[in-house]
Order: sequence, then structure tokens, then C-alpha cells
Amino acid sequence: MTDTVTRDTEAATPPPKRSYAKLAADESREDYSLRYAPHSFRRWSPSTVAGTALGGIAYLADFAIGASIVFTYGFTSGLASILTAAVIIFLTGIPIARACASSGLDMDLVTRGAGFGYFGSTLTSLIYASFTFIFFALEGSIMAQAMHQAVGLPLEIGYLVTTLIVIPIVFKGMGALAKVQAWTQPVWIVGMVLPFVVLAFEAPGAWGAFASFGGTEGAGSGFSWIGFGLGTGVALSLIAQIGEQADYLRFMPARTEQNKRRWNLAVLAAGPGWVIIGAAKQLGGAFLAFVALGAVGKTHALEPIAPQLEALKPWLGSVALPAAALFVIVSQIKINVTNAYSGSLSWSNFFSRITHKHPGRVWYIFLNLAIALTLMEMNMFAALGKLLGFYSNVGIAWIAAVAADLVINKRIGLSPPYIEFKRAYLYAVNPAGFGAMVIASTVSILAFFGVFGRYAEAFSTFIAAGLALVLCPLIAWATKGRYYLARPNPVNGPEVVVEDVTATHTCAVCETAYELPDIADCPVRSGPICSLCCSLDAECGDICRKDPAAIGPVLMPVPTVRTG
Repeated sequence: MTDTVTRDTEAATPPPKRSYAKLAADESREDYSLRYAPHSFRRWSPSTVAGTALGGIAYLADFAIGASIVFTYGFTSGLASILTAAVIIFLTGIPIARACASSGLDMDLVTRGAGFGYFGSTLTSLIYASFTFIFFALEGSIMAQAMHQAVGLPLEIGYLVTTLIVIPIVFKGMGALAKVQAWTQPVWIVGMVLPFVVLAFEAPGAWGAFASFGGTEGAGSGFSWIGFGLGTGVALSLIAQIGEQADYLRFMPARTEQNKRRWNLAVLAAGPGWVIIGAAKQLGGAFLAFVALGAVGKTHALEPIAPQLEALKPWLGSVALPAAALFVIVSQIKINVTNAYSGSLSWSNFFSRITHKHPGRVWYIFLNLAIALTLMEMNMFAALGKLLGFYSNVGIAWIAAVAADLVINKRIGLSPPYIEFKRAYLYAVNPAGFGAMVIASTVSILAFFGVFGRYAEAFSTFIAAGLALVLCPLIAWATKGRYYLARPNPVNGPEVVVEDVTATHTCAVCETAYELPDIADCPVRSGPICSLCCSLDAECGDICRKDPAAIGPVLMPVPTVRTG
């Protein structure tokens, strides 16, 4: 009788107003791709999160980028370019890394609340997605080159193999990525250090000759302002890497008195700290390419597998080729699982706002990889410098605008003191950050194509950064910050006293419990709604934002506090 009553009761219980597809509902794969990462999910230590994030920067594109800069503009201008770009990337990365780690939000959600608005950040999702598939294609090309040299695999087949090999790992999410990065780290460290150790013994005078290298294009060994500007633009194409670091940093545990020292160090190392290793790799890659130049020629010297092989030959002999190929393949798998993972997040954010549907992060892995494979088959590696130089104008305008909001606007009161990412409280577009990015990137792209003369072309990325940094606070001041919040947040805004941030409300739409930072009050549903259901609602008419005074307060149930 009891079973019959139970079945009758369950049959009479109405289903949730929204239910997600199996893949979208499985957070072990989904990793809270479109929402706040709750404290209950942030189960890794600061060192584990940092190690996983830094494992993702094992890529060898730095070798190719550094070699391309130094070969084109000479050692002196190239060195200045690489170091200047590193300083800019480090400084802009500090506030973004801390914001993502402390708030449990990825780059897209931070962008929403840092001056861009709910739909304004849609464009930056595309910018970020393009970063991931451009660099996936670049890294995949490098891996395919290694396979071709090691076993004779045709490049076209190698491109396909490098694309397919990452799918099983990325499909499983953060847990699988953390394991892959940890297991492959020893091999990567040995492979990274060994060539330089060999050259220190076998070619001790190479560094001196490298310091006077004038490039392969006749730039000369002296300093050139034009070469410095153009080279910095290429190096700054990596500025959006902070977004991939943020995809890991959002899983950082809460900062406490007990862990604050380790927390701060981990965030600094895994956030902006990646560029210190990155700049060293660019210079190291340029050095290896310089040493190998006479033996393999310019074209192959720019392909990381050839310089790696030439450096290892004196000690490893016939074993040098498989050893170099193993290092390249491991390095590229480490970065391309990150590129594919981050790309799936950015595409999810973009399409959820455009279509009001969310089939699951994993489906967008295939979209990102398909675009990357197309770029590889089109031999984008041959146009490396020009492509990255163009991209950096847009990337730096975006990152500089976000950093300006976090560092300037929030500190002087032009922007709310917290990061609001939920649709229920945001304007569709905030001209402060979005307008600054659009104006800065437009002007800098015109400069990049020579509209304002040779020097403006060379320093187009500096124009992008400078305009974004100035315009973001200027527009926020001119608009009196009115476009940051469409209405106050009565659930967990800065004016609300929240005794336990891990307390949960059950969403009135999907009937799943979420922590308070992921909850909004919804007048249409007459209760709490999670951020994702709010984002996907295509029928509410944005009543809560368009006329908040007319709807009156929404009665929220008492949140559930976890025990034990």
C-alpha cells in the first residue's frame, strides 16, 4: 500500500518548469559552465588549482612567437617587445585573476559585471572563443609537425589526430584536466629544461652570438621603435590567456585567515604569473631557433620540433627525435585540452544568450574543434605574425577595459563594489566597458592597417590599451555609473547581510538548490530563480529590469543552510 501511495503522489507531482538535458545537468562534466562555481564544488586546494592552471601554459606557441619576433625584428627590439608585453599582461592580469578567484566566476561573467552589461559581454565571448580556436589551431599545427617529422604522418592527417585526441579528456571536465596536467608535468619539465642544459655544455658561446643577432629580415641588431612596436603587438596577442587561467581560478577555495598566504601566492602564480614563464619561453624558443637556423633553415627553425631536435642531438643521438617528438606532443596536449575546454565555455555563454537554450558545454567542444581544424588545414601557421598582430588589438582593448573597471571604477565608486553577473540586475549593455572596448579596438585596428601612418601602425596595440584604460572610467563618470545595475540585488547584494554565503535556495524553475550568489529574485516566478534559468528565459520580458518600481518586492523563502 505504501508503494502505491508513493507512486500516486509522485505521479501527481508536476515536473519542473525547466529540465536540462542529461549532459547539461551533469556538473561533473558541465563544471558550472554558465554560472557561479559554488563553494561545495571548489574542493581543490589552492596549490592544486594553481598547478592545473599552470599546466595549461605548457604550449610551444611561445617558442614560435618568440622566434618569429626575434627573426623579424632582431634580438634587441625583440627582447624589448617580449618584456614590455609581459609587463602589460602581468599588470592587467592581477585584478582579473583576483576577481575570478574570489568570486567563483569565469572571465565572461566577470566581464558582464565589470562594465559590459549582460548582452555587452556577448561580443567578448566571441573574442575569447576566437582566441581559443586560433591558438588551438596554432598548437595543433606544432603537434602535427612533430608527428610528421617523427613518423612521417602527413600534416593533413596529423591535424585531424591532434584534434580528436583531446576530446575524451575535455569531455570529462575539470577533474580529468587536473589529472592530465599533474601526470604529464614531470615529462614536460624535463623536456623543457634539457635542451638548454645540452647547449650550455655544447655551445657555451651561443648566447653571446644570439645577443647580437640582427634577424633574418635585415632589421639589424640595434633597437628600432617600429620593430619594438610591431613585435610588442604580436606578443600581446597572448593577453587573452588570462581568460583560460580564470577558467581554472574560479575553482579556487574561499580565502580564509588560515590559507590567505597560500591563496594569494597561488592566484598570483596561476593568474598573471603565467606570463613570466611565457616570456622566458619566448626568449628560449627564439634562442633555440637561432642555434638551429644554420642547420635547418628559417622555415623549419620557426617550427619548435626542429630546434628541439637539433639541441638534443649531441647528447641523445638517434634517440633525440623520439624524445623531442614526445616532448612536443605532451606539451601540445596539455595546452589544447585547455583551449578546447575554455572554448566550450565561451561558446556556451555566447549561444545561451542568443538562443536562450543550453544543450550542455560538451556539445560546443565539437564546434570549437571544427573551426580550429579548418584553420589548421588552411595552414594558418604560415601567417602567424600578421594574424596575431591583428587579434591583439581587439584582445587588449577588452582586457584593458575590464582591468580599468576593476582597478579604477570600483575603487572610486563609479562602479558597484562587487561583481554582479546575473541578468536580473544588469542592463543589456553598459557603455562604460563595452563602449570603451569598441572605440579602442576600432581605432587601433584602423591604425594597424596603416590609416594613421607607420608609427601608429606599429603602436596600434598601445593605442588600444591606452584608449580602453582612459575611456572606461571616463564613460562611467559621464554616465554617473547608471548603467551598471538596472536594480539593486536584494538577495546577496552589498547592502544585504548574508550570514552564510553557502546557504541555498531552490530555483522555482528547475527546482534545484543553488548557493545564494547564484540566485535572483524573480517577480514572474514569484520566488527565487537560478542565474542560468534566468538567462535562458525567453518569455519574461525582462520585467524585473524594465520597471522594478512597479513590481514591488518578491517574497523569498528562508534559505537552507548546510550542516555538517
